Amino acid sequence: MKRYGMVTKVLEGKLDEYKRLHAQVWPEVLRVIQQCNIQNYSIYSRGEYLFSYFEYVGNDFEADMAKMVATPITLKWWAVCTPCLDPLPPRAKDQWWSPMEEVFHLD
Repeated sequence: MKRYGMVTKVLEGKLDEYKRLHAQVWPEVLRVIQQCNIQNYSIYSRGEYLFSYFEYVGNDFEADMAKMVATPITLKWWAVCTPCLDPLPPRAKDQWWSPMEEVFHLD
C-alpha cells in the first residue's frame, strides 16, 4: 500500500459548488475509483486550497490511472469538477492536482 497526498486550488466562488458535487459523487465514479485500487480517499478544504489523500493498494499505479482516464464516466465527472479548480504551477497540461511529498507518517 502506498499513500498519496495531492493539492490544488479552488477558484474563487467555486468552493460551495465543489462541496455540493462531492456530497453526491456519482456511484459509477466511486466504483471506478475502487476498481483502480484506491481506498481511503478523502478531500479536505482550507481556504482556497484542496488537499486529497488516498491509499493505493494495487501493483501497477500507472496502469490503474490509465484505466481511470480511459473510463468515460470518469471523464464526464472530471468535466463537471475541473471548472472549479485553479491548479498550482508548474503542472502538466492535464494535471489538476499536484503531488505532495510525504514528510512524516505514524501508524
